[in-house]
Formats: sequence, C-alpha cells, structure tokens
Amino acid sequence: MSTTFETQYGEGYDGDGVNAAHINTVLGVKGGPVEVAWASALAQPSQGHVPFVTVLRPGLPVKPFTLFVNKASLVGDGHAQLTWGAAQAGVAAGVADAVASGNIDAHAVDSLLLIAAVWVNPAADDADAVYANNRAATCHALRAGRDRQPALDEVLAARSAPFNPFFRSPGAR
Repeated sequence: MSTTFETQYGEGYDGDGVNAAHINTVLGVKGGPVEVAWASALAQPSQGHVPFVTVLRPGLPVKPFTLFVNKASLVGDGHAQLTWGAAQAGVAAGVADAVASGNIDAHAVDSLLLIAAVWVNPAADDADAVYANNRAATCHALRAGRDRQPALDEVLAARSAPFNPFFRSPGAR
C-alpha cells in the first residue's frame, strides 16, 4: 500500500421514509489516525452505541475490516434487530460491492480500515428496504470518498436552499 493514501470521507443517502439509510464513511490506512479511531471506538462502547466488526456472515468479516457504528441509540428489540441485522448486512454487502467494482482497491484491503457510521431510524419497519438502502448508501459513500465528492461548486450552489428529511429552508420550498 502506498504511503500516499489520503483518508477518504464519504456520505451516502438512499431510500425514503423511515427505512431510508444515511451512511458516513471514513476509510484510512492501518497505522494512521483512522486505526486509532477504529480501535478506540471498538474498545469503548457507550450505552446504546456498540460498535462491532461488520460481517458478511458469522466468522467472515468484510474487507477492508469495517467498524459499524450506529448513529441512533437502539430503541427496542425491533430497532436493534434491524440495526444489527438488515443494516449491518447491507453495509457489509455495500463494502464488498465497492471492492468488486474497484471503488476500493482490492489489492489494498488488508492495509485499510473503514469506519461506517450508520443511521437506522427507530421507526424503520421493513428489513428488506433497510438492507437494500444501506447497501446502496454504503456504495455511494465509498464512491464519494474515493472521488472527493461533492465538488465545491455543487456545495456553493446549494447553500441558499439547504434541506434534509427533517427540515426545509425557506429557499428550498
């Protein structure tokens, strides 16, 4: 792995309503600050937030090793099952898709670590949608990180009309 690899930050959003997925990714090299953050988060869980290694199936972690960090505190058994089950499987598949498509260099996976901060709405109610949306959002976030997106001109063009699923500025109405 080249020592010139720069940490990649990505954001991905897919789906709509309560089953939408919002992913933030940080991809960096082992031996650097991402490794420190990765190991620290894994070793220091907090109430409602228990980071864990993302797996394609029990005993088969995805590569690069990916730390799943839930952004929403777990609320009840259903929310926990969707987070640890469908969302985690979606992130794992999305990371594997990113490697298979070349968004992450397959030859570098053993030199990299990934942190995926994942939002699962406590009101989510469809495991298949949560899975599909997290898979797609993970791919989007990793591609955005690789491509250093968004472009600054896109950010500046949107500054007068920001919106998100919870708020619409007067300029975006």
